[in-house]
Amino acid sequence: MTLFFEDFTLGPFGRFGPCHVSREDIIAFASEFDAQPMHLDEAAAKRSLLKGLAGSGWHLCAIVSRMSHDGFLHRTAVLGSPGVDEVKWLSPLRPGDDLTLDVAIERCLLSRSLPDRGEVHLVETISNAAGQTLLSLRMPLTVRRRGIAGAGS
Repeated sequence: MTLFFEDFTLGPFGRFGPCHVSREDIIAFASEFDAQPMHLDEAAAKRSLLKGLAGSGWHLCAIVSRMSHDGFLHRTAVLGSPGVDEVKWLSPLRPGDDLTLDVAIERCLLSRSLPDRGEVHLVETISNAAGQTLLSLRMPLTVRRRGIAGAGS
């Protein structure tokens, strides 16, 4: 079943996961995209502010993107997003973490100029198995309305 703009209501939307992150996952992502010592080398990481090997904040963002896709975006009439409003890295991603993604709907706004769509504003938080929040993210999605043809169709 495809989700349209009308299917999103304010409040909690869903919980997705878990997603297991290994030491190898952290090092592979960092090697490719964020090659800082605290993400690659355990000895250097112990001397860092993070006090141990930790995944990149960008790795967490990529995990949120994947978990969102697998959880609900693959079946949503998403037209795109104008960007991310806010990302906060609150606690480090550690090897062995099992992550859960919670999604809430903060607001829903119909487009004034394009009646076939609206913006769904999400708040996504990702937590480890101990319940510690690692990341929070706010972003709008442009989502097609059900059965309405408009200027952008």
